[in-house]
Amino acid sequence: MPAPDTAADLSILESAVREAGEIARKFYGGTFRRWSKAGGSPVTEADLAIDSFLNERMRTERPAYGWLSEETDDDPARLDAETVFVVDPIDGTVAFMKNKPHFTICAAVVHLGRPVAGVVYNPISGEFFAAREDHGATCNGEPIRVSGRTEIEGCRMLGDKAMLMHPAWNTAPNIPWPEMHIESRSSIAYRMALVANGSFDAMLALSAKRDWDLAAADVILSEAGGLATTHDGSVLRYNGTTALQTSVVGAGPVLHAKLLNRVSHITLSHR
Repeated sequence: MPAPDTAADLSILESAVREAGEIARKFYGGTFRRWSKAGGSPVTEADLAIDSFLNERMRTERPAYGWLSEETDDDPARLDAETVFVVDPIDGTVAFMKNKPHFTICAAVVHLGRPVAGVVYNPISGEFFAAREDHGATCNGEPIRVSGRTEIEGCRMLGDKAMLMHPAWNTAPNIPWPEMHIESRSSIAYRMALVANGSFDAMLALSAKRDWDLAAADVILSEAGGLATTHDGSVLRYNGTTALQTSVVGAGPVLHAKLLNRVSHITLSHR
């Protein structure tokens, strides 16, 4: 398969995800069915409605592309596809169920393991983040850039405050984290996008995340001048057998390096 036409693919993503946002808004704040999946994570009929819509719309446009989505039974055929749609119909389902506007709809095109186009849409706030490889990132059509923050102390961090302040994460370099302004958002992709547009300086998640949580926001953050890697600095590779990433650290290059210096020693396999 030839390399994807990222301009055309991004247009497909943008159109489909904007329409999916209308579905989300119809459910948001109303009454809808909800239940727990086998692993205990929540799902709603809105998740499934959006997933079904995106699957039909996007795969009609690109039938040769593989498909990986949180709410679709995994088809191993995706592993043989060079190019794959990676989708999270609602990233931040807990926030959605609680009527909190901190969820997003995420869709990416991944080619040979890396995202080349992606959108992250918060249909309640109206923030629409988009990017394609080598063409920069935007929010609502305006160019965005990561902040110029270079020090951890005083930075605006998106993460789990209880985790960051726990002594277990301070074993090296044997000093506590410096003072930071810490907030959280249910959607991991939203956290990354808010770093991409400079609203926050960094985001950190020291727990396993799925491909669909990260792929779309990864290309947005990268195209905004930032970096997103695992906590040990490894490149995030998508569409693997497990579709699982050990962790994610996102920030501008200088701050990213300093964050890795704080956390790269940590072993996460038992957490």
